[in-house]
Amino acid sequence: MQTSENGATRIPLDDPARLSAEQERVAAEIRSGPRGGVRGPFLALLHSPETASRLQRLGEHLRFAGVLPQALKELAILVAARHWSCAYEWSAHRPLAEREGIPPSVADAIAAGRQPEGLGEAESEIYEFCTALHRTRNVPDAALAAVARRFGETGAIELTAICGYYAMLAMVLNVAGIEPLEDGAKPPAG
Repeated sequence: MQTSENGATRIPLDDPARLSAEQERVAAEIRSGPRGGVRGPFLALLHSPETASRLQRLGEHLRFAGVLPQALKELAILVAARHWSCAYEWSAHRPLAEREGIPPSVADAIAAGRQPEGLGEAESEIYEFCTALHRTRNVPDAALAAVARRFGETGAIELTAICGYYAMLAMVLNVAGIEPLEDGAKPPAG
């Protein structure tokens, strides 16, 4: 847990033994889904149970369903984590990206703020779209057309939503001061 300048916890996480009925309902909802547990941003989001409930449902769709292949979703998440310098998001999703076939050299390049070499055509399109969206708050016509040609307009909208969703989670994690999963993991440079 990150602390403020005076050493106090930024947003104390609720004691699981003392959750309100509404918090417990949402925690059970999260535990019963594909995440299998309440961790990361949802620990902080439980301070606002209705927000946590709605966000976890959106995230469940974006992360575990939709038209984009999982490897490309994880690539998009790494771009968001890097842009927001979110240590927790990075440490949680880098191993998932690698399990989905994203080479460590690609993650290393993203962490260093460099365009990765050796990306396939689809990966390049996703990287260009997400990087542009985070940096400029929009995407060039060609980047949008490439993603829409490959995944349809549904894919373009879902990719945009993934960028926004993981940016929002990064903000929650950074504000709450939730530490990365790995000891010593540092946020990618922003």
